[in-house]
Amino acid sequence: MSYDRRAAVRYAHEWVYRRNPQYYDFSELGGDCTNFVSQALFAGGISMDKTPDGWYYRSPDDRAPAWTSVGKLYEYGTRKKSKGLTLTEIPLEQVQVGDIIQLSFRRGEWGHSLFVVHAGNPPDASNVLIAAHSNDNNFRPLSTYGRAIEYRALQVGFKE
Repeated sequence: MSYDRRAAVRYAHEWVYRRNPQYYDFSELGGDCTNFVSQALFAGGISMDKTPDGWYYRSPDDRAPAWTSVGKLYEYGTRKKSKGLTLTEIPLEQVQVGDIIQLSFRRGEWGHSLFVVHAGNPPDASNVLIAAHSNDNNFRPLSTYGRAIEYRALQVGFKE
């Protein structure tokens, strides 16, 4: 199995302005951004890891923190493990469609996850376009997030 970036992007476009009824909408509970990103990754073929410290969603009350939390998704994805979702911090110039950008609005606090739906050649903040929940946006340039003080680009991968 591999990660189908185009399938993940199709999912993001389909659900960016709506909510998939198979998943709870966490907008009123701190935001739905990472939940939306996780759904897109799953739609792209990343298998859920249903271990206690994994990455999975069964219901609003039975999900891994990494499915809905900006920081926990980063921690889970960058942790060395034998299989599953992998995230690697990369320079923005290496970002591809289907990758993730996370934003910090306060030093040391990562508060928003964005899904990359377009990357120019070469990618930069003006031509990396994202889809996101919480403040629903599609094809929004990364450069328009002026309140963010820093960002991290995360390359999505999958280990079988």
